[in-house]
Amino acid sequence: MGRRTHVVLAAAAPALLLVLLRLHMAVAADPPFSCGAPSSAAFCDRRLPIEQRAGDLVSKLTLEEKISQLGDESPAVDRLGVPAYKWWSEALHGVANAGRGVHLDGPLRAATSFPQVILTAASFNPHLWYRIGQVIGTEARGVYNNGQAEGLTFWAPNINVFRDPRWGRGQETPGEDPTMTGKYAAVFVRGVQGYAISGAINSSDLEASACCKHFTAYDLENWKGVTRFAFDAKVTEQDLADTYNPPFKSCVEDGGASGIMCSYNRVNGVPTCADHNLLSKTARGDWSFNGYITSDCDAVAIIHDVQGYAKAPEDAVADVLKA
Repeated sequence: MGRRTHVVLAAAAPALLLVLLRLHMAVAADPPFSCGAPSSAAFCDRRLPIEQRAGDLVSKLTLEEKISQLGDESPAVDRLGVPAYKWWSEALHGVANAGRGVHLDGPLRAATSFPQVILTAASFNPHLWYRIGQVIGTEARGVYNNGQAEGLTFWAPNINVFRDPRWGRGQETPGEDPTMTGKYAAVFVRGVQGYAISGAINSSDLEASACCKHFTAYDLENWKGVTRFAFDAKVTEQDLADTYNPPFKSCVEDGGASGIMCSYNRVNGVPTCADHNLLSKTARGDWSFNGYITSDCDAVAIIHDVQGYAKAPEDAVADVLKA
């Protein structure tokens, strides 16, 4: 691909739209959002369950329109009154002017920037982590309501277990301990999404959407000719269960995360974004994850172009969608 792209995936067709509808239920009338004008469509009827509304919207889309929604820049469906949406925004330690969804170039010129996550995590203070998440969620919604954002999906937190100090992005993570990383993930996500720090989660409304990344066993950038795009992590089943997956399990089960990002690397020969056992059996099945899954930038393309796992680019797309 000529430019860095993410592919947003859905194991069940309405998953992306579930997130969007939950976000838009709480939004003010000024920013563009679906059903802004009177409509008789079922997906605009707030009295109906979100799953029913999402299913109705999917049923009205043509095949071409469905395909168009799979990228990180989803075009408008004007005939249904559905506006364009940009999925990619960043907020690892504060709402960032990165990605494509946030534009801090209007009346709002900046958002609060907190310390790098590895420093914040060293406080061992879950209430602090939660409060930071709360501020990020509130400021994200504020930027959106001010018309300076085209999406409310933020690709944070980074909860990879930081086991190799040569990885240049380790400062984005809470560190090397799976238990602490899992606790950070849960309370940070709860803060961003507008939930209480503990107790039951009402997932019908989202202040903003958090995404747990990069799933899984990922902490290598470029070492002795091995890049993050080609890296094949050899991990035992026990080490996956004890070390690398617990933070993501906590992010989903305890935090109620609405997004997961699969990583560039392979795990035991299988690209994570094409791993049905990882994405469908583990995340959706064992952990009851009901949000959207996105690839990292170009992580679908490299399944063919770099890793040679798929025989053709079309096969890479098919492998990922099936997974």
